[in-house]
Amino acid sequence: MTASLLKPIVETSYLNAQNVGRYRCIMRYFYEQHQRLRYWLKPQEVHDGVTAFGLLEEDYTLEQCQKDLNQLVEWGNLVPRHDGGRSATVEEYLRKKFRYQMTPYAVEIERLVAGLEKIRGYGGSLEPSLFESIAENLDRLEKASGQFPPGEAVALWEKIYGDFIKLTENASDYIASLQSTKVEELMLTEAFLAYKDSVTRYLQDFIQGLQRHAYKIEAVLATMDPGIVNTFLANVQRDLAARPLLDEPVTPEEQLDRLQQEWQSMVRWFAGYENEPSDVYFLEQTTKDTIARIVRNALRIQEKHRLGVSRRRELDYLGKWFFTLDDINASHRLAAHVFGLYRCRHFQGVDEKGTDNADVSMWQAGPNIRELRSRSRKRLRDTGTCSIKDQRERQQKARENFLLAQQEEMAVLQEYLARREVRIADLDPVSARDRYYLLYWIGRCMANKSRRILTPEGIGISLEMPAGRERARLECDDGELDMPNYLLKFSAGTGERYEQNG
Repeated sequence: MTASLLKPIVETSYLNAQNVGRYRCIMRYFYEQHQRLRYWLKPQEVHDGVTAFGLLEEDYTLEQCQKDLNQLVEWGNLVPRHDGGRSATVEEYLRKKFRYQMTPYAVEIERLVAGLEKIRGYGGSLEPSLFESIAENLDRLEKASGQFPPGEAVALWEKIYGDFIKLTENASDYIASLQSTKVEELMLTEAFLAYKDSVTRYLQDFIQGLQRHAYKIEAVLATMDPGIVNTFLANVQRDLAARPLLDEPVTPEEQLDRLQQEWQSMVRWFAGYENEPSDVYFLEQTTKDTIARIVRNALRIQEKHRLGVSRRRELDYLGKWFFTLDDINASHRLAAHVFGLYRCRHFQGVDEKGTDNADVSMWQAGPNIRELRSRSRKRLRDTGTCSIKDQRERQQKARENFLLAQQEEMAVLQEYLARREVRIADLDPVSARDRYYLLYWIGRCMANKSRRILTPEGIGISLEMPAGRERARLECDDGELDMPNYLLKFSAGTGERYEQNG
């Protein structure tokens, strides 16, 4: 923070001054010419360009334009320079002639105003490819140990940080647009059903890309050697220092401090800070909540349609039609035309004809009786006691299965307890059962901050992360599993504090 934060921005005065229309036309003409690489303009050129817009009064003179240019110079939007060219008239010779150029502040202000005029909502987009691009570039950075030839380090950093800024800004804008009042009103209308599937699929694709690459980026940033990061940022600062800045040169210390702050902001966004969850987690949860809200609104609209449909008049007309028929065969044909068009998804159960003869029709078989329970929320009167099913046999079977699973786990635990410690790379081919228990213990240790757990049998298990993100292949009976080369240590119950098994 600097003292300039407390000062007013005089350069924005032309946006709300008394003659705001004239000032804005002049600045917009300067900005359009600046985009065409025409930087220095004469008053006559400015007057002709502004009047060509057709937005000001017809009596707008060159003298008024000159006064407006002087005022803009006073506010710091334009910089004058004496024009030493030849004069065409006596008046031009006697009058001081100047050319004018926009200041850097004015260029940025007018660029902002031009962008604001194009806003029609939050905009934004969800681009999962940016996660993949950041992950690939970070992997390239780590493999090179931060060392790059002159010019390559800054190009890589601008690609990484540019994708990061684009990802965060576009994602936040798009999620905000889905939660705006206009979209909330659209979700309550029938027209929203036409967009429901495409929006949901778009969000789901983004979630899949996020889950596939974002947590990989988090692991890389969390485990990357600080020496590699410092070396890389020093190379970036070296490349930036090679670019000549004539207006306001920045010291190497200021450049390096800014780069470190930008790197830490990226680490905090992907990996979190201390005990705070990362912004990636919040983005994933917000996207999932948005999908659920879209589905709920679509279901609510569909349910509203179903509740509003009444078939009473049609059924009443159909009943009278059946009543007027005297021939049973005509009734059969009418029933086939009417009820044969219904789909069977509304009916369940088995049609019990009482015979296996395929020639027996539904008219010859007796009715199937099904007891229907009321869906009303009103409390029904007590109709008497009902029997309670004996569940002892099922409970006994479940108990035996549980004890058997406990014995299997205890046998595996005793085997590894005898070895004291086990590294994934040193294991012989294991069975699917042993692989299940190994992954189960690793998952429980990872969920605990201390990386330690205590089983109900009193056996302590601690997990150590591999150095340098080393990986190993665990050979199993049904294939191979590529995973980090964890070290598991087993010990009998001690006085150390473990996470208890629920």
